[in-house]
Amino acid sequence: MLKIGVPSKGRLMEKTFDWFGARGVAMQRTGNEREYSGAVQGVEGVELVLLSAGEIPRELSAGRIHLGVTGSDLVRDKLADWNMQVAELAALGFGHADLIVAVPDAWIDVDTLDDLDAAAGAFRARHGFRLRIATKYHRLVREFLTAHGVADYQLVDSQGATEGTVKNLTAEAVADITSTGETLRANHLKILSDGLIHQSQATLYAARAADWTEASAVLHRLAKRLGLAVPEGL
Repeated sequence: MLKIGVPSKGRLMEKTFDWFGARGVAMQRTGNEREYSGAVQGVEGVELVLLSAGEIPRELSAGRIHLGVTGSDLVRDKLADWNMQVAELAALGFGHADLIVAVPDAWIDVDTLDDLDAAAGAFRARHGFRLRIATKYHRLVREFLTAHGVADYQLVDSQGATEGTVKNLTAEAVADITSTGETLRANHLKILSDGLIHQSQATLYAARAADWTEASAVLHRLAKRLGLAVPEGL
């Protein structure tokens, strides 16, 4: 069986079902809402595995599922050398969000990453500790800031309500996902003009570490139905 991991609830699950259904592969949840089981019709040999979007990169990396649908931001943040661990089969065109760096509106002299670097140096000199940036995307944010020469900061973990950390005095800036920017504006934060880290969307990935001995034939049948090319080696 070819195992495909799909987000287990919400709009990501619904949109994923719609995307596959529009291409002749019907997915549905089975059992009650507490049961994470599902069924696939349209291609023989495909098993649906319902997981949280955050679990799917880990399961792909371990090779416990062959395919998975999750946000491109999660794959890039959770997997080092992600493109060596998974192959991108298709961007699905939904679940769009931008991972950005934002600072307080009151920082009128901070509009770019260079400004942020200068502000971070001044902050450390004044307060004796590094400027705190709240995020749950540690790898992506660290790599981005390093590439742009920003120093004298520290990342603080935030798994929810990241935009509120500045108001709550647990961080001075944030790096978070946003779709419309409304929550940022409501918390008096502004996005740096060059602070776009990654434009994310739901994406279908294949696990390079999975056992493709028998599943490869199923993948080719599924890819043909979906109108996708199969990467080399799978």
